[in-house]
Amino acid sequence: MDSLNPDHPPLTVTLATPRVWKFLGTALWGLLIFVAMFVGQIGAIVLLVVQRGLPMDLASLQLVGREPQALALSVTMGLPATLAAVWLAIRIKKAAFADYLALHWPSWKQLLFGAVGLVLIVVAWETMSRSLGREATPGFMTDLLKSGRDKGAAFFLLFAFSVAAPMSEEVLARGFLYRGWSASFLRVPGAIVLSSLVWTAVHLQYDMYFLAEVFSIGLWFGYMRYRSSSLWLTIVLHALNNLTAVVLTMWLGS
Repeated sequence: MDSLNPDHPPLTVTLATPRVWKFLGTALWGLLIFVAMFVGQIGAIVLLVVQRGLPMDLASLQLVGREPQALALSVTMGLPATLAAVWLAIRIKKAAFADYLALHWPSWKQLLFGAVGLVLIVVAWETMSRSLGREATPGFMTDLLKSGRDKGAAFFLLFAFSVAAPMSEEVLARGFLYRGWSASFLRVPGAIVLSSLVWTAVHLQYDMYFLAEVFSIGLWFGYMRYRSSSLWLTIVLHALNNLTAVVLTMWLGS
């Protein structure tokens, strides 16, 4: 037998090292992906300004950007820009897009566990907000969503905040950033914390109280990304969280 013959040692299979951007590469590409997302979003507003024949200045951009339909379009257009930038980064590494981002469907048990944990976190923050006499939803978001409902943009806003935004943000944070940083010296705990911080920074329109809530939810999403090895799980949880908030604010909130 060859396995017992020193002149013919048994064949050994060496697994290829996964092609993953590590800490610095992930950070730099993450910045470029965020820029692409921003360009996609602001590009939609610029297009509307040009379409209406308004002067191309900050005042016009702010005027159009405050409209519910325009904001919904802006958020939506950030998704293809984000996906394109992430695809390029992964393509350069010659890795499989779905495998790199862990686009695998989770089990129903994992989905239920993640949803229950999310509900507990949201209820805890809601209870704390009420005890402190604070609003549970930022005032400007309440005004925007109710204005969108009254102006016939409800379903467009619903799609933007419950589909486009969760996909864009999760692909960046729990997809690309987590994947690279968890393979670096940060390992899984550091990747969860740092990607959650980056995700929180994307929401700087909120005050410190709401940013703390966003960060805590980000930690839970990061843990579920690790526990399930599925980005689809965090996308679904993120979408459910936003969908509930939008629906309650538009139609049920006082």
